[in-house]
Amino acid sequence: MNTYINGLYEGERALFNTHKALIQGSVFANGESPLKESSDLEIIDTTFKWKYPLWYCHNVVCNDVTILETGRSGVWYTHNIVFNNCDISAPKTFRRCVGITLNNCKMPNALETFWNCRDIKINNVEANGDYFGLNSENIEINNLRLIGNYAFDGGKNIIIRNSYLETKDAFWNCENVTVIDSVIKGEYL
Repeated sequence: MNTYINGLYEGERALFNTHKALIQGSVFANGESPLKESSDLEIIDTTFKWKYPLWYCHNVVCNDVTILETGRSGVWYTHNIVFNNCDISAPKTFRRCVGITLNNCKMPNALETFWNCRDIKINNVEANGDYFGLNSENIEINNLRLIGNYAFDGGKNIIIRNSYLETKDAFWNCENVTVIDSVIKGEYL
């Protein structure tokens, strides 16, 4: 396994096409797509400051990772990714991804997040942003606190437990939605 410890990475595609690697205590500063087309990564205590950090990746585990607001459109076209105890401050994260797990994460700017994704597991997550979960499917949620309008429009096969959703026009155009022991505050369903 390759290791990248306490590094500062700059420029376009800084660690492009990296495989079987541990990245720890590092910062990805300026430069788009630093880990594009990478696989089998363990990323710990690392900050992403710029756009498109994890596109077309496979089998990634992120622990205590920060994606700053400028790291927008952070995770697209990626398969099998886990975020534990992370701060994802960028909008438009998670597009056309498969196999996403979030545990104990904060998403203060989750505008247009989880679009056209499938096989999503969310546990103990706080998110703020409109159009959360558009056209996504096979979603299991436990303890989500979501503030943002138009949540889950076009979604399919959604189970939500122990959650609080403050969202106008939630679940439009949806199929097979189950909400258990939760609060939904909004105008229309």
